[in-house]
Amino acid sequence: MKSVIRGAGYVLAHTPDMVLHNGTTQTTERIVNPDSEYLKELPSHIRSFEQAVAYWPNQVYIGNKTPDELAAVAQPWCDKECDCHERYGKFGQMMPQNEFLLLMQACDVFDLVELEAEFVAANREALAANPVMEQSVLDRLKNGNSLEEIQRLVEEEGAEGLYHLGQLVGCVKRAHDIDANLSAHVMHENLVSKASSVLALLNVIHVTGIDRNQVEYVIDCAEEACGDINQRGGGNFAKSAAEIAGLNNASGSDCRAFCAAPAHAMIEAAALVASGAYHTVVVTAGGCTAKLGMNGKDHVKKGLPALEDMIGGFAVVITQDDGVNPFINLNMLGRHSVGTGSAPQAVITSLVTDPLDRNGLKITDIDKYSPEMQNPDITKPAGAGDVPLANYKMIGALAVKRGELQRAELANFTVEHGLTGFAPTQGHIPSGVPYVGFAREALLAGDIKRVMVIGKGSLFLGRLTNLFDGVSFVIEANPGKEEAAPAVDDTQIRHMIADAMRGFAETLAAQMGE
Repeated sequence: MKSVIRGAGYVLAHTPDMVLHNGTTQTTERIVNPDSEYLKELPSHIRSFEQAVAYWPNQVYIGNKTPDELAAVAQPWCDKECDCHERYGKFGQMMPQNEFLLLMQACDVFDLVELEAEFVAANREALAANPVMEQSVLDRLKNGNSLEEIQRLVEEEGAEGLYHLGQLVGCVKRAHDIDANLSAHVMHENLVSKASSVLALLNVIHVTGIDRNQVEYVIDCAEEACGDINQRGGGNFAKSAAEIAGLNNASGSDCRAFCAAPAHAMIEAAALVASGAYHTVVVTAGGCTAKLGMNGKDHVKKGLPALEDMIGGFAVVITQDDGVNPFINLNMLGRHSVGTGSAPQAVITSLVTDPLDRNGLKITDIDKYSPEMQNPDITKPAGAGDVPLANYKMIGALAVKRGELQRAELANFTVEHGLTGFAPTQGHIPSGVPYVGFAREALLAGDIKRVMVIGKGSLFLGRLTNLFDGVSFVIEANPGKEEAAPAVDDTQIRHMIADAMRGFAETLAAQMGE
């Protein structure tokens, strides 16, 4: 049985005040150097929602522009206004901070999020006007608290402040007095991740038109961890987000593998569907506050906007074969095993050429590769270069070494088989999956036949191993649903049994005659 991609959706939440107050680059700087020039200058580099909406890579992420159109625009892009200013796209939407703060409160089931009454009253209608928002979500909003009480909670109870346009408008309270796993800081991180995952789930239901009651399992593959002192990181983001999104027939679990988690989760979802365990599985991920303004120092130093001001999210729907939608080929999986090593060639070999060799294919038989799709506008000023381009150069060089590509064709390989990076640097978010929506469309249209999605991760960040991580999978155009064998009726079964018994009797008689 094949597992097909029924649809994909992508969301962004513009959270400029969280850049200042919650991104780890800024919170760390506030501890080690509270009077730094960087902290003083950063507020003047914050973008408005309108500027974020008019940013080329963001428009690609939600589907209003394509990676090819982005590639035709000279870098850098942060000084160029996109001709599309729509916050809604065919794949998703960009949500402003005021709406997102209300969504956070709606996703809170332990009364940890407090918002000022006037702020709720002023922004409730804006959230209600969002086309993906369900009444069941809106009904969860509270009327709000006084600003004086919110200030007291922040100053005296260790609550994490929530800000909008530079003003305190709410807070996230701690969930336990001494458990660090339930501190206000951690609860804020987790509620942001949960809320952006809920938005992604609501969005994918909206853009695909699927029946939410058909979703049987949800896999969350974000980078956060939730639990208490007795089971830190125990989960379950997936089920908690499914609850708010109204996926009442779904169960779920979390998949954690740093930046490679989305690729792992897609393989797991495809395997669950192909096995018949579930008919419909949704892979989802919310965003990460820690990554907001992560490269802010380099951006400010170079006079650029603080480009890491978006919380990212996505959701992909995987169902049983319908004979139309592209399928994930489970016979063509790449994996970075324990013994692979961390040398670049070894990594690319394990993730790219090994699965191709097992299926008799060449590197050039994959029409498009989607590895780490980080936006180079963000990474290049920070000295990390163009990450997708570096991946394509490695893959192309390996093709030359294998005799599958002429050296003179190497430069063109990165254009024909590569993609321009457009995803926000939200850790796991760029890891291959942002292209799935475009890939599905191109495969359905017959423009391409195969796409390889590559997820890579840094396991050593957990200080438990120095191992690298990575998996890959191939999406292929659907050749059409296989015709089922014609059913055999009762009469045919009786005839088959009679023929078999007659044959047995004749054989026995012949043997006795001998």
